[in-house]
Amino acid sequence: MRIGLLLYPGCLPAGLFGAMDLLHAANLRAAKRMFEPVFVAERPGPVVCAHGHTLNAAGAIEGTALDTLLVPGFWAQSGEQVTAVLAENASLVATLGRMPRQASTWAYCTGVLLLAQAGRLDKQAATITWWLADAAAKRYPGVRWQFERALVVGERTATASGVNGYLPIVQAEIERQVSKEAFRELTRIMVLPRPEEKTHLAFRMLDLIEQQDPLLRRLQVITERIPAGEATVARVAETMHTTERTLARKVLAATGMPAAAYIRRIKLNQVSDRLIYTKASATEISQALGYSSDSGMRRMFKELTAMTPAQYRISFGRAS
Repeated sequence: MRIGLLLYPGCLPAGLFGAMDLLHAANLRAAKRMFEPVFVAERPGPVVCAHGHTLNAAGAIEGTALDTLLVPGFWAQSGEQVTAVLAENASLVATLGRMPRQASTWAYCTGVLLLAQAGRLDKQAATITWWLADAAAKRYPGVRWQFERALVVGERTATASGVNGYLPIVQAEIERQVSKEAFRELTRIMVLPRPEEKTHLAFRMLDLIEQQDPLLRRLQVITERIPAGEATVARVAETMHTTERTLARKVLAATGMPAAAYIRRIKLNQVSDRLIYTKASATEISQALGYSSDSGMRRMFKELTAMTPAQYRISFGRAS
């Protein structure tokens, strides 16, 4: 699959490099060349991207055989800047509009506007970065906007919100062409963020990468290492070299939750992760995490999420 990584004046190229690295890693994981990313532009040669960085386009969009084209965003802080960039790239927009209809087009962040301006999204479902939603709806009423979604994949198009929107787009393609298991491995190896929409609301506050409070970070790491049946406030406090009373007071102040409830949620978050990313049964997960009672784990999990482990896996599971 030949994927054109589009360069144009003022584009933000970081996502293109991220996509290229991820596609290269997928090739290594598949042990064959499944993806061939290549830099393209309206015409071959050097292109001055955002912040004065110059990159070289190996070929022209219309002169290069492509299966799909990935369109990055551009820097803009207002509707006026968006209008100016679209006007400055009128020739590029026309080129995008002339691309063969059988070639798919992907875009993320403000790059979605270039596809919309070119008519590539007419009568198609699409999404875009939230602050552009109102302007996009007014400017392109022929697009079936789905602003509540971070990623929208159609038969010939894929759009995503945010400057890191390349990630869910490329993820969807790797999962389709290689496997979900392969992407899970790449996620671990490359330390990629997990898609937020696949995490239950009850556990989003426990994302260790985003956890800012040093106490809560340490508490989470320690609790995850203790078997669930032994994960009491007393045991955690002892391991953290503090008193139960001090720990309870600090956790309540930081989270608004009793320490015991917060510790219980950390352990149930581990259950959630394994339901999402593995094929292990709920009973096997309960045993592996050290719950003293399988039925007790199931009861606590349902009380927190309003779902049984089986229902949760159907809704959030990513294991292939």
